[in-house]
Amino acid sequence: MQRRTFMNLSAGIGAAVALGPLATIEAQEHGANGRQSGREPVPYPDSAVEVVDPRFAKYRVNSAAVERLYTGTRWAEGPVWFGDGRYLLFSDIPNNRMLRWLEDTGEVSVFRSPSNYSNGNFRDRQGRLLTCEHDSRRVTRTEYDGTITVLADNYQGKKFNAPNDIVTHSDGAIWFTDPGYGIMSNYEGHKAAFELPTAVYRLDPKTRALAVVVDDLDKPNGLCFSPDEKLLYLVDTGVPKRPADPRPIYVYDVVDGLRLKNRRLFADMSPGSSDGIRCDVDGNVWSAAGWGPAEFNGVHVFAPDGKLIGKIHLPETCANLCFGGAKKDRLFMAASQSLYSLYVGTEGAQTP
Repeated sequence: MQRRTFMNLSAGIGAAVALGPLATIEAQEHGANGRQSGREPVPYPDSAVEVVDPRFAKYRVNSAAVERLYTGTRWAEGPVWFGDGRYLLFSDIPNNRMLRWLEDTGEVSVFRSPSNYSNGNFRDRQGRLLTCEHDSRRVTRTEYDGTITVLADNYQGKKFNAPNDIVTHSDGAIWFTDPGYGIMSNYEGHKAAFELPTAVYRLDPKTRALAVVVDDLDKPNGLCFSPDEKLLYLVDTGVPKRPADPRPIYVYDVVDGLRLKNRRLFADMSPGSSDGIRCDVDGNVWSAAGWGPAEFNGVHVFAPDGKLIGKIHLPETCANLCFGGAKKDRLFMAASQSLYSLYVGTEGAQTP
């Protein structure tokens, strides 16, 4: 993104900030601003970063620890990195707001409130913010000047249930899931009846053509492309019908960037569940983890062959994650009431 473009985007973002800075985790715990982790010091290597398979060893930075950057959300979701501004945006769904964490100061402020109970966020190939909104049941794009464009809010005349997570393809198409969690209660939106089956959609932002690419999952949720975009990984967070059924992360072949085929099980997240997922440049899948035993919470890392190779243990259920930082080697984790980060020995595959 050109500097002039970024300056315009920053001006728009400034107009979107409805409230002043929030307390950092350091201020809450120690009464002063700073950039400490919010944890008691731990010996290196941090035991919260577990090597399950030797293949994960090169991704653990032995002199890096899990850092808690902020606490104060009710259900943190949808982290997205803006390298051109050195900040992270993330959703706090029940509080109906989006927050912004600044890398240089550690300050957290309100980016957008109300946010229409925003959930998943991503950036298009022009660097603009894409957002799934529960309450308005739509997908939006924040323009460089801060105005909001509605990209899609219905399929064949029926309102979406509650768009959840979102990614982009190099051809500019936007892929998003619609499991409907935002209308199942008043906590993350407003309770309402489902008008459509749960599904995954592909949106062409130029023609606004909308196509269903998956319609046979219970609760399609997190999704990401492999680095070469030949594969799409997709989480189903629906409740298994039988005790022996998996808590699946599926993988599909991507055909011409338009459709999917050959679904197979990539990983089983039992006894817990996945949520948001992202790939690194080596094709490993980094999956949010929770809803199981306490030791299950955090991030589970799977090699391209689907084998679990590493874990990052957190004291809270993790909902979603992304890579960021100047070198895309900092993993940001939106986990229940807090935001965490960890430097790792790889880079995220997302663009920009």
